[in-house]
Amino acid sequence: MKIVEIREKTVPISSSIRNAYIDFSKMTLSLVAVITDVMRDGKPVVGYGFNSNGRYGQGTLMRERFIPRLLEAEPDSLVDETGSNLDPHRVWDTMLTNEKPGGHGERSVAIGTIDMAIWDTVAKIEGKPLFQLLAERYGIGKPNRKVFVYAAGGYYYPGQDYKKLQDEMRSYIDRGYTVVKKKIGGASLEEDLRRIDAIMEVLQDGQKLCVDANGRFDLETAIAYAKALSQYDLFWYEEPGDPLDFELQSVLRSFYTNPMATGENLFSMQDARNLIRYGGMRPDRDWLQFDCALSYGLVEYLRTLDMLTEHGWSASRCIPHGGHQMSLNIAAGLGLGGNESYPDLFQPYGGFPDGVRVENGFVTLPDLPGIGFEGKADLYREMAVLSA
Repeated sequence: MKIVEIREKTVPISSSIRNAYIDFSKMTLSLVAVITDVMRDGKPVVGYGFNSNGRYGQGTLMRERFIPRLLEAEPDSLVDETGSNLDPHRVWDTMLTNEKPGGHGERSVAIGTIDMAIWDTVAKIEGKPLFQLLAERYGIGKPNRKVFVYAAGGYYYPGQDYKKLQDEMRSYIDRGYTVVKKKIGGASLEEDLRRIDAIMEVLQDGQKLCVDANGRFDLETAIAYAKALSQYDLFWYEEPGDPLDFELQSVLRSFYTNPMATGENLFSMQDARNLIRYGGMRPDRDWLQFDCALSYGLVEYLRTLDMLTEHGWSASRCIPHGGHQMSLNIAAGLGLGGNESYPDLFQPYGGFPDGVRVENGFVTLPDLPGIGFEGKADLYREMAVLSA
């Protein structure tokens, strides 16, 4: 078998929302299709991938470096021992040919997007859901198809008031979520606390709030927020400072004893390891948000999970950023703690296959081959156009 063609399309996912650092008015992502010569039901097997929101589309890097390397490689160098399927690890090694170590920025997003499409392809050729394939190859053999999800929202936008914020959070609760998230750091501390209080008014017993600063704060501000947030029973206090400021994260633990979360903007196993070594993260309560679609893909994520095990962390402390079905499959197949969800934003790329409902904070993954994109009609319409 061989890869016949790899296509990329940069598409807009623009919105008027903003967090503490960026607005999304010009946000894009890359949609990728990997077309093979393997036939199923009279059609070639095609794997799809896309990068998570918050990082722009990476079509130029893909077209100039990573796609040509795969298409120029000997087909036998990209397949597994059976010769009937792709080997994601060999594909990954080929994409990284002639790349220096370090510099884990936009390159990791480009490779992570293609890697998603490769895994989708591999699972489809096997005729299995990706979560089942992962459980068999790297897990305990049996996946846990029931995955915790939380609703990410609470962005700043023009005309937002407390009632609209409350209505947004009620809508998530009404759809079955038990944990919701709100952005902080885009207003004053006093205003953010008023917004938090407004949300707390609509939450009931067993329902919790996360807050996310998107790396906005210096140490002094992060501590001020930590002290103020300590009055609430939050699910977590997320990414207070720059993602690479491990000292800030480490110092903050002395001022905030409740759970914290970070990691969505660390794009390699090495950076994740430095967070664990130097960031003061606590494996009994804190959460790790590494997103495979932004950090070189699942091949690298498997290395990150191995590293966490070596440092005494459980995969169950990982709840990836991104809100996409790839991480849902990883969570079900490898025992992660859950996944982010965007009930209304960044569509059609966020969300679940049609018919999947949130029940008491959990979703149950359906039995669909690959990542399951074909089960989400609005998303698959865009993918099918790319591969036609």
